[in-house]
Amino acid sequence: MKRVILHLLLLTLFLPLSVRAAEPEVKVRARLLPADSVLVGGTLTLQVDLLVDTWFSQPPELPKLTLDGAVVSEANGEATHLNEQIDGKAFFGLRFNYQITPQKAQEFVVPALSIGVQPGQASAPVTVQTPTQHFSARPPAGGSAADDQRLVATAVTFTQALQASHDPLRVGDSVTRRLHVEAEGAQAMLIPPPLFAEVPGLKRYVQSPVVKPLSDGRGGVTGGMREDAVTYVVTREGEFVLPAIELQWWQAGSGAPQKAAVPLLKVGASGSASYQAPFSISDDLRELGRRTQVRIAGHWLALAATQVLLAALAYAVYAWGAPMRAAARVAFERRRQAWRESPAYAWRQVRAQLEGEPPQVGALYLWLRRTNGCRELSAATPDHVVNPLLAFLKARYGCAGAQPSAGPEVLIQALPAIRRALGQGKPTSLPAHALKPLNP
Repeated sequence: MKRVILHLLLLTLFLPLSVRAAEPEVKVRARLLPADSVLVGGTLTLQVDLLVDTWFSQPPELPKLTLDGAVVSEANGEATHLNEQIDGKAFFGLRFNYQITPQKAQEFVVPALSIGVQPGQASAPVTVQTPTQHFSARPPAGGSAADDQRLVATAVTFTQALQASHDPLRVGDSVTRRLHVEAEGAQAMLIPPPLFAEVPGLKRYVQSPVVKPLSDGRGGVTGGMREDAVTYVVTREGEFVLPAIELQWWQAGSGAPQKAAVPLLKVGASGSASYQAPFSISDDLRELGRRTQVRIAGHWLALAATQVLLAALAYAVYAWGAPMRAAARVAFERRRQAWRESPAYAWRQVRAQLEGEPPQVGALYLWLRRTNGCRELSAATPDHVVNPLLAFLKARYGCAGAQPSAGPEVLIQALPAIRRALGQGKPTSLPAHALKPLNP
């Protein structure tokens, strides 16, 4: 009995884990609307439904659909939301539409589409495939194989409007004729452009068309719209006729040929559109040309000449300044290096080294070598000049017999005497007691 109770407890504990581990269910459906047969130039819709029993954590990744001999518009980003009950379970879905317009009379095969879906609570993305679809395209009645652009629609609305720049029209005025076409169940790009005829006495200027899809207000596309315009400029007086324009299209369901047309328009122009000024502009211009004299002050000429000279100087500096700057930089570095290698530069370091902590005499020996070529102070100066240095060295390095009071102050006071004694040039011979240079 205890074992049965234990098994029941374990089953109760692991039951939520098994329920939680169940992966969400994903369903996909695809169908062609309105049927599996369409006229060449007509549009059918490949409707793809994606359903999950949780939610979509990421937008589905729909592939691009291409068919040889057909124009395919990709599914737009605004999908229709679905809520369905399938076998007693609630499903939530998205519906996407591909618009397919065949351009040739043949059999078409829509391949299976691999769609990536990320359902909520899924351990990994899910890939589903739509079933393969088939449809046929047949030529419209009365259409020839040479027709490059056919309009197949469920309904077509063809209207026009006329707008004049002036009423009544005069020579030089313009009139604009606008044509508006709305085709239900057709793609806007497949609406053929109208032919605006040349009219004697009117100069024609065709404007760029406006082509856009018709929306149902919920993100879907119900058809296409095209608007064309032409402007005629009146070049002479008379009556003019803008001919009627016909648009041929085919009924999407029955395939029967249809025609939509706008009637001809009559316009007339009389007189001239020239403007009569209250005074003679040509006479005033003529008088101004006779009496006007151009005077430029002298200081303005001097200022202009100065600006030209400065501009030329700036250009010369820009063009040839780089080599000059490089040469000047080299000369400056050469002179600075020569100064650093001179006895005067070494002498400027002597006092600073002696007053430093610890005091040093390296700069003094460097000055001596650069001045007289001697490497030892005792070899180049009398004994009364060397004594302060010897006293400093004995006090510095603790030689026997050194005076405690001897320090750098005595040597610093003797620097002028040392410079006077050694600044006269290199001696001709070394003293008898001097040693030869260790490293000549």
